Amino acid sequence: MLGRLLRLGGRRFEARHPFPEALWREARERVPLLAALPEEDAERLGQRAWQFVHAKRLSLHPELAETTDFDPPARLALAAQACLLTLGWEEEEHREAFANVHEILILPDAFRRQVEEMDEAGVVHEYVDERAGETSSQGPVVVSFPDLMESGDFSGFNVLIHELAHKLDLGNSLDVDGFPPLPREIDPKEWHRVFMGVWEDLQSRLACGEPTPIDDYAATHPGECFAVCCEHFFTAPDVLVQAYPALYVLLVRYFRQDPLARCPPATAAHPGSASTSRASHDHSSDASS
Repeated sequence: MLGRLLRLGGRRFEARHPFPEALWREARERVPLLAALPEEDAERLGQRAWQFVHAKRLSLHPELAETTDFDPPARLALAAQACLLTLGWEEEEHREAFANVHEILILPDAFRRQVEEMDEAGVVHEYVDERAGETSSQGPVVVSFPDLMESGDFSGFNVLIHELAHKLDLGNSLDVDGFPPLPREIDPKEWHRVFMGVWEDLQSRLACGEPTPIDDYAATHPGECFAVCCEHFFTAPDVLVQAYPALYVLLVRYFRQDPLARCPPATAAHPGSASTSRASHDHSSDASS
């Protein structure tokens, strides 16, 4: 019954909002991640992105809106990068996964938050944290415009995919823990074992002063490990599969897609490697301000 209602709703949406083929072509031309998609996948993603544009708020900060033209192809490109995560899922699964996504808000620049953290000795440390993005259980996805402009290629960095991965993670809890709702075919024990292997390898390398094969921000929190691995899965799959092949295979099963098949041949070092600094991405159990 639900599938029938979704199909009926889809036909009504198409009648009211015919799909803009020309705008979608332009959106794909602007973003290498989208341009690399096979035509069948691109058609499916375009339809979902078009519905996403109408179902969610895509907003510019007023200060940014004064100087930036957020045109229809840009909106489609933004929505498509978000929907790329659920491209392999059925329509019902896609909608349920992003039911907690209500708004994507773009800020003029990286932003700062006052942070309090308690160390192992029970001492509370306060510091100012600069962030490229943040989200929460029911709050907006917030990203900085410069970091958004650096996203969309095969560099291993994508602030939008990172924050949307947090939204997937938040599908079964009020805070991220690197353990999103899993399909029946994936055993939670397997998920934990594979991710713990990655986590322990990252911690070991950092303790020895060795470079990490993926962004070392993944070693700061299990939720960040999941989000960073999702970034690499979609935007540097060649790096991820070489570093952690078991994890890559697990994410292929989870996302039901294989980005490595559409990854262009490597022509340069990935800027998203551990040697590249970046503002942190944050999550919170409280609503984002």
